[in-house]
Amino acid sequence: MGLLGILVGLGLLVLFAFRGWSVLLLAPFAALVAALFGGEPLLANLTQIFMVNAAAFLAQFFPIFLLGAVFGKLMDDSGAVASVAAFMARRLGQRHVILAVMLAGAMVTYGGVSLFVAFFVIVPMARSLFRAAAIPRRLIPAAIVLGTSTFTMSALPGTPSIQNAIPMPFFGTTPFAAPGLGIIASLIMVGAGLWWLRRAEAAARRAGEGYGEDMEGATERAVDDELVREYATTAREFDPAEIRHGRRGEMSAPVVSAILPLAVVVAVNLVMSLLVLPRLDVSYLSEQRFGGTSLAAVAGVWSVSTALGAAIVTTIFLNWARLPSLRQTMDAGANASVLPALSVASLVGFGAVIAALPAFETVRDWVLAIEGGPLVSLAVATNILAALTGSASGGLTIALDALGQTYVEIAARNAIDLALMHRVAVIGSGTLDILPHNGAVVSLLAICGLTHRDSYLDIVMVGIVTSLLALVAVIALGSALGSF
Repeated sequence: MGLLGILVGLGLLVLFAFRGWSVLLLAPFAALVAALFGGEPLLANLTQIFMVNAAAFLAQFFPIFLLGAVFGKLMDDSGAVASVAAFMARRLGQRHVILAVMLAGAMVTYGGVSLFVAFFVIVPMARSLFRAAAIPRRLIPAAIVLGTSTFTMSALPGTPSIQNAIPMPFFGTTPFAAPGLGIIASLIMVGAGLWWLRRAEAAARRAGEGYGEDMEGATERAVDDELVREYATTAREFDPAEIRHGRRGEMSAPVVSAILPLAVVVAVNLVMSLLVLPRLDVSYLSEQRFGGTSLAAVAGVWSVSTALGAAIVTTIFLNWARLPSLRQTMDAGANASVLPALSVASLVGFGAVIAALPAFETVRDWVLAIEGGPLVSLAVATNILAALTGSASGGLTIALDALGQTYVEIAARNAIDLALMHRVAVIGSGTLDILPHNGAVVSLLAICGLTHRDSYLDIVMVGIVTSLLALVAVIALGSALGSF
């Protein structure tokens, strides 16, 4: 009955989340259903397992949610994101429209701007470019996904995404784990994704397809759509409802003022991870008042948080005149971080209850017995859980909460670098999470005024297939050569 309870709990979570129910309600309910089937005490599972683990996730990662959302909103209201997008459009022009859209998305998300902020700014720019170049608008979502939700989320070394931060406390790694393998994975994703999109563009031109007709007001309706909001806040770290709050400046940010904060995120993250933190005396962390922890457990979060904080200060300093209401903008960013953080924390609580059930031993044994070795089984586990939850961060945290310590022990026995484990886990979480019910997919299609029938095949090819190819390459190279 315990194993049946796990399946029923997961089924309820997936079914009702797909129908737009709030994860804040679904996750504890589904967890209690699983505990009930397993004959476990319900209230103890709710307060001592679900809530404790959800709170632990918030305690560890909320600074990244908060600072990332505030930074994204500042970049949006100051016109910096729009300036970066316009810069790429001017530089590459009509001859390289798809590349321009992809690079604009990649630049702002690798620089720490929240995904949904990027969506709302880049989509109008992409529409203009695609229309002028007579490229079908159905390819816009795939071009944006390639730039914002593949290599800059999971593979490129130093990315400040929450997905890249989650394995750090489990494995004692940094945001720059396995940099060589991450770069190779990024090149595979970009190369394969651009090949597919250029192929699709050429086929459309031969067929005389043209741009098509825009759906008027789609972006505005997406902001107000409660169903889109529920999907979006589970998938990523920014609540779309806050897009309209705050006040945008009337002047466009100079490109230098727009790009410099993005560069600060990368530079400060690198310096903190590789130079500053390793040289600090942090023996005080072993004291009970600091949680009896170690630098390895907090260094990654400290690096990313410091980088985002420095970028916030830089953005305000460079764009002071273009931020007409700084308080409103920062309040909107802070508010935008709350619901996504709580949603992912609820998924973590659900996973903790499942992992604590005696029947989960069967699931753990099955995962660890997958042929191909620990890297393959880790990739499968993160893929499956990200697919079921529709959330890379939620699926990744559930997998590592349940199996992280086991994989640390396996890595020690088999002399596997934990940096390699980190990179495999992150790339694995960013593949099958892009299924039809994924919040980023649903939201992006709504913003573009398109449907799954119009654009989902191309999203699969650039978001799932390219990531799977990169994941296979990383596992193969890592198994043969180790981490580099």
